[in-house]
Amino acid sequence: MSTRFLHHFFEPRTLAVFGASEKSASLGGLVLANLQEGGFKGTLWAVNPKGYDQVFGVPCFRSVADLPEVPDLAVVCSPIDGVPALIERLGQFGVKAALVLSGGAYLDRDHDNKGSIRERMLKAALASGIRVLGPECMGLIVPGKHLNASYASQPVKAGRVAYLGQSGMLANGMIDWAAGRGVGFSHLITVGDSVDVLLPDLIDYVNQFSPAQAILLHLERVTDAQHFMTSLRDASRNRLVVAIKSGRTPQSDISGMAPTPGISNRDVVFDAAFARAGVVRVNDSDELLDALETLSRVKPLRGDRLAIVSNGLGPAMLAIDKLISAGGKLAVFSEETQAALHKSQVDMSKPGENPVDLGGNASSEKFVEALEIVAADPNVDAVLVVHAPTRMAPSALTAQALIDNRKKFRRNLLTSWMGLKEALNARHLCNVAGIPTYISPEKAVKAFMHMVDYQRVQALLHEIPPSLPFSTSSDIRAECRALIAKAKEQGRQTLTHSETAQVLEAYGIPTAPSVYFTHPDEAQEAAQQIQGPMALKVIHEGNCRPYRYRKHPHKISAGLLQDLTTASQVADGMRQLGEKVQEKFPQYAIREYCLQPMQRGKHSMQICAGITRDPVFGPLIVFGIGGYKVNVLADRQVALPPLNMSLAADVVGRTHAASLIREHSAEPERDIARLCQLLVKLSQMASDLVDLRGLEINPLLLNRDGALAVDFAMDLGTPARFAIMPYPEELREWVTLKNGWQVEARPIRAEDAPLITTFHRQLSEESIRFRYFHNKSNLTQRDLSILSHINYDRQMAFIAEHQHADGSKEMLGVVRVWNDPDNIRTEFSVIIRDDLQGLGIGSLLMKKMIDYCTHIGTLEMIGKIMVDNHPMRGLMKHLGFTCRYNMEEQVIDAVLRLNEPESEWQRHRLESLPD
Repeated sequence: MSTRFLHHFFEPRTLAVFGASEKSASLGGLVLANLQEGGFKGTLWAVNPKGYDQVFGVPCFRSVADLPEVPDLAVVCSPIDGVPALIERLGQFGVKAALVLSGGAYLDRDHDNKGSIRERMLKAALASGIRVLGPECMGLIVPGKHLNASYASQPVKAGRVAYLGQSGMLANGMIDWAAGRGVGFSHLITVGDSVDVLLPDLIDYVNQFSPAQAILLHLERVTDAQHFMTSLRDASRNRLVVAIKSGRTPQSDISGMAPTPGISNRDVVFDAAFARAGVVRVNDSDELLDALETLSRVKPLRGDRLAIVSNGLGPAMLAIDKLISAGGKLAVFSEETQAALHKSQVDMSKPGENPVDLGGNASSEKFVEALEIVAADPNVDAVLVVHAPTRMAPSALTAQALIDNRKKFRRNLLTSWMGLKEALNARHLCNVAGIPTYISPEKAVKAFMHMVDYQRVQALLHEIPPSLPFSTSSDIRAECRALIAKAKEQGRQTLTHSETAQVLEAYGIPTAPSVYFTHPDEAQEAAQQIQGPMALKVIHEGNCRPYRYRKHPHKISAGLLQDLTTASQVADGMRQLGEKVQEKFPQYAIREYCLQPMQRGKHSMQICAGITRDPVFGPLIVFGIGGYKVNVLADRQVALPPLNMSLAADVVGRTHAASLIREHSAEPERDIARLCQLLVKLSQMASDLVDLRGLEINPLLLNRDGALAVDFAMDLGTPARFAIMPYPEELREWVTLKNGWQVEARPIRAEDAPLITTFHRQLSEESIRFRYFHNKSNLTQRDLSILSHINYDRQMAFIAEHQHADGSKEMLGVVRVWNDPDNIRTEFSVIIRDDLQGLGIGSLLMKKMIDYCTHIGTLEMIGKIMVDNHPMRGLMKHLGFTCRYNMEEQVIDAVLRLNEPESEWQRHRLESLPD
């Protein structure tokens, strides 16, 4: 999984089509014709064992060996049974890229104990390093390079949108839709059932080398969540990404994946993944282009308040219904706007209120006048114009008036020209003018909500979170890991109730006071330790496992007795529960009994929170309404760890629990903050304890005294692989500087943005110039986000941090690296505060980074140094870098070999410029 050799697919100089003939049903012939019609500028060859002299005027050869030279790209359209052997021959011949359009049934079925066709294709590819895209892909189209190696039904216009998908037929439909809307593509690629080149590889390539301003993404499945999330997050920081996912329901999901414990529909996991990556998700194919049209043509929103101006109340009310049901807000006009609307007398229904109804006799001049007033209101973020054609104001005439006066409108403008005859001209005029336009008010509102969603997910992607409320120590991690290791040594896949309580307490999550016992003679002694009514629960192997709902989450049998008041009742209850378990669940051994005081009063809210593990995306944080008398799945939200306080607030804010807290709590901000802290602690727990498979706290009681975990269960599994790499705690270390300061050298985290800001202010102009190659006096919010929010699997930044006696901290220096997706090269930068140079901080950080990059297998570390940066040049020489003058860029290139290449393609990449 990498961008290795992918430029051979997109910029081939020579291309061979295998299986091409002039027969009407020939897939290869169709591809060859598309290549010719597209005006391919390179050399074309056809390959067919039947020995044609030419196919459609293109020279034809019998086999790979007969080709006059090694083609940059092989397009395979021959029968699928022979494709594995063909890929082997192509690799041996020196071909670096093969595009396989061939397909068929049973590609994963074993053939004569030799493996399936897909397995043999991948084995052949790995043997030589050839990259294979396919089988069953539509092909690829790069209009700007005159490359159409596909079976697409029509030519594709060049543009600034990249379409990357997993379905060839959907791509064909997208081509036709785009042609009708005048949308062009920079790249159009489908991966089909690809064995080698996957969607994340293509996202990486487009993000690095394409002029595309937007990416349209169609997903059917994800195989490597970490690679997918890393490439997606990188891409969405640089351009608009709009995604659609098929297989959203259990009936249409053909992946065969096991269900995620505690989640009724895995589609919510994709919701969480897209939101975390800053991607706009759409629900249907029609929405895909609507969202693209809106988001690529409007300025970023400041909020989510919509104003509506219409020539009839009926269409406006339809828009309002859609807006409110989608979670949007109807703008409330300021007093100045209300006064202006009253004065102008343009509003026919409820003057001064939203929506503005201009009436059926509204002229185009009235529309312009009303829009000038409404679009100037600071309480409005966007304006929707809804127009039904009338004799007084034909659609085209009104549209032209809006276009001519658009510079007068200070807000984003969306239009809905209702109808299919006269309205067509109005929509065409707006399309040409770059004003988003829609066939109905509901579609326009849906497009507006895409803008709101994009604003929200991008804000989360770039937001600087507040300081973490909790941080674990190495002692806490060691204690909990030992507890888990002991359970696994005993052959257990779950922790007991008492063991889970220890883990929760270690991570700062209070648990209800509990007394645990295993023998009847201990029951009476336990009862004497608790005042008031008591609850007794039996803990056995069956109820130690979280999310054991089956089909009825509200009908859980927990083995619980409540309102026990005497020691004898507790002893009798123990016998009763034990007999019940032996009768109903004879296969389960009883682990222990738990006695707790009854938790009543204080107007507590019951919450459910925990950790689960998805078969693709790995650990997830779950949160929602709790209790055993409600269907907890109905309100459950999920999020990908690691979480900070801002991300946790977004999760909590989307639940009914948050609505209830805002409505009924005396201090809603305090209570919501407590829940956010809980989720951050659970996120930290999931990151630290990789053997933890699932944790359910249900109920967790939230009241004026705080949050209290009453019942909980935890199970164990194999070490988890995270979709987003968590903070690498193991890379933290403490050292002593030459001046005696105790300094922590650690990876940077998103919460360090304030430290970075202060650090930057303490740098001299010369130090800033040496680091950025120009003067950069201030850092923007986006700068801070890029510097502090990093993907740890492709980037790393170590800072040196010193804590003063009063507890305040300061940043002394930082070293950064940016790895290419193949982990061949990494580019570094380092900067130390001017007043602290000479203390060995630069050497300390660089050595730490060199060790880290060597450990993860990076082959080479490179950096660019200004010629007059003599201290840095001296440091590089001291560390063993080779320094040479780069005449083209007029800088010093510093290079350090970390590891030797293990394959021919790695050696090729080292000896050439990156692909």
